[in-house]
Amino acid sequence: MDPAPVVTAPPVAKSKRQRKRKAAVAVTETETEPETEPDPVVRQSRVRVSKFDLWSVLKIALCFYLASVLVVVAAGVALWLIADGLGAIHDVEKFMGNILTSNNYRLVPVQILEGAALVGVVFVALATILTVVGAALYNLFAEVLGGFEVTLSESEPRR
Repeated sequence: MDPAPVVTAPPVAKSKRQRKRKAAVAVTETETEPETEPDPVVRQSRVRVSKFDLWSVLKIALCFYLASVLVVVAAGVALWLIADGLGAIHDVEKFMGNILTSNNYRLVPVQILEGAALVGVVFVALATILTVVGAALYNLFAEVLGGFEVTLSESEPRR
């Protein structure tokens, strides 16, 4: 007794054009021909950004600017250590001593680091405030003008 032939249905297509194409492929397909690859299905949606939550903007901006300052300060410390190891710091101290006619001119790393940290804190505060004010202005303009639209596309990979 022969087993019954296995019949598989083509995948469901999203548009009329794809359904007609799938039907034409299903009708003309024979058992010896390989199956053709289906076109990827693309879904699109339009999203309008009409308001930013100011609390979320504050948190994200604060984290972003704080991380940026930490990276810059860490890079500064690393560069200072490299320059000190190569003797460049001593050369800068000697050069500045000659310009200022001082025999005991020295760069104090702790004071430089404290100054950089203070400048970083001020930068974080100002940049965060400006970012939140910018988001608030966007919210006001978006009420009048409608915000901006983003088109999101998602395609399913070929099987």
